[in-house]
Amino acid sequence: MMYKELSNKSEKDLRDLLAEKQQEEHILRAKAGERQLKNVRAIRSARLAVAQIKTALQAKKIKVA
Repeated sequence: MMYKELSNKSEKDLRDLLAEKQQEEHILRAKAGERQLKNVRAIRSARLAVAQIKTALQAKKIKVA
């Protein structure tokens, strides 16, 4: 998901999406630890998505204040 798309979402949507992506990252890490994950680069993309969502949330907080 692109950052521009994230900046248009509401704060509640961003929080829901953040929880979803963090859960996905947790599952990917567990699979990698068990050697069941073939595409380990998926962990990096999940971590990037979490960082982008957190940045969008922080920007909304700053904009409101």
